[in-house]
Amino acid sequence: MAAGSEGPSDATLVAAMARGDQAALAVLYDRHAGLLLGAARRFLGSTAAAEDLVHDVLLEAWRRAASFDPGRGSVRTWLLVRLRSRALDRLRRGQRGRAALAALTATPATDAVGDPERGSEAARAREALASLPEGHRQVLELAYFGGLTMSEIADALGVPIGTVKSRSAGALSKLRRALDPTPATEGGE
Repeated sequence: MAAGSEGPSDATLVAAMARGDQAALAVLYDRHAGLLLGAARRFLGSTAAAEDLVHDVLLEAWRRAASFDPGRGSVRTWLLVRLRSRALDRLRRGQRGRAALAALTATPATDAVGDPERGSEAARAREALASLPEGHRQVLELAYFGGLTMSEIADALGVPIGTVKSRSAGALSKLRRALDPTPATEGGE
C-alpha cells in the first residue's frame, strides 16, 4: 500500500512512534505486516516462526523508532533489514542448536558402547539442560554450542547484557545442582 494519499507517510508514523504514539504503530503494522510476514515465511519456512519474528521486529521498531534516519532509506527498507537480520540470527541459532543437539545425542551412544557410565552422565546432562527455563537454556546454548560472546547473545536475543549474565549464572547454578545432587559430601567414599 502506498503511504502517500492514504494517510501520514511511514516516516511520519515512525516519528510519532518515537513519541509514544501506539496508533502510529498500528497503522505501520497494517501497512507492512503482510510484506514482513511473507518475507519471514520465506526465511524461516514456518508460519508460526514467521509470525513471532514479525512481532519481534515490530516491537524492536517501536523501541528504536527514534533511531530511524529517513536519510538512510525508507521505513519499508528499515523494517526489512531488521527482519532479515533477526531471521538470520534465528537461523544461525537453530543451526548451531541442531548441530549441538546432534552432537549431544550422538555422544551417549558412542560413550555407552565403551563406557556405560559416561552414557548415563550424558543423558543426565541432557535432561538437566532440557529442564532449564527457555531463557536460561537459550543463553547456555548460544554461549557453549554457538560460541557467542555475552554481548553477541544480548544482541541476538534483544535483551540487556546484564540479563544474559544473570541467566547464564542462574542456568549454570541449576545445572550444578541437577548434576551433583550431593554437593555437601566432598570428602570420601
